[in-house]
Amino acid sequence: MRTFDPGFAGHIASGATTLCWCWRIVRRDGIVLGFTDHDMALDFEGTFFVPAHGLDGSETVERSGAQTSTSEVLGVLHSETISEDDILLGRYDGARVESWRVNWRDVSQRALIRADTIGEIVREDGVFRAELRSGQHALNVPKGRLYQHLCDARLGDGRCGIDLEQAPYRGEATVTAIGDAMTIFVDGLDDFEDGWFAHGHVRWSSGRREGIDDLVVRQAGGVLGFAGPVGDWVGLGDTLTAYAGCDKQFGTCSAKFGNGVNFQGFPHIPGIDFVMRYPNTSDRLDGGVMVR
Repeated sequence: MRTFDPGFAGHIASGATTLCWCWRIVRRDGIVLGFTDHDMALDFEGTFFVPAHGLDGSETVERSGAQTSTSEVLGVLHSETISEDDILLGRYDGARVESWRVNWRDVSQRALIRADTIGEIVREDGVFRAELRSGQHALNVPKGRLYQHLCDARLGDGRCGIDLEQAPYRGEATVTAIGDAMTIFVDGLDDFEDGWFAHGHVRWSSGRREGIDDLVVRQAGGVLGFAGPVGDWVGLGDTLTAYAGCDKQFGTCSAKFGNGVNFQGFPHIPGIDFVMRYPNTSDRLDGGVMVR
């Protein structure tokens, strides 16, 4: 059973309450926004909560066990707070949303009711509807390692050990042309061999996508192909930093990065095709290393 601060509990028990909802949104890039369904701005815990002009929260269905509880926040898009561009660009994907119940006459009387993450966001006719997923949603995320041939580390993380900020693994570029939604042309990567940035990513340093990372699926000279549409949000002269990519193969780890000692896959495990094969006199079955 939830317990509240005595002052807040006394206010609720009085029967004549002055309560409102406040929502604090913490984006993954660190930007914090505050909204309230009250008609005046409120300020507490270092966040300024502005009237949301129609922001409304739905009822929440609580479930027992480890099932994920969901609710929604519905509101009107305003360019000075939550812009449609920011939503389309994914700046709110995975953001943390805190739902507070507050006495607007005395904001020291308040309680954090829920802490969720933003799931699916739907936009239509100038209105956004954001799905809020409870903390149990994290239980649906796979944890632990996979026993497979491919490396399960992320290039550049602590398990991999490669420093992607070193010159051989990064390049600065400027957009010179836009091919289509998935393809752009850049200047500054011609000194790198074709495919060097395939399976890598770029981080935009200017333009409408500034601060956003996009996955690269192919690269040939100054041509970059992306896993998702970027062309509608990129302009000529926008700048980016491209980071080398890895296809998670042991051979790539060893030859391209000289990092075979830190390979986080299991290349020596025989595959199902090997297990199901019949013995053959031409096979090398001496127990030696299968992958070098």
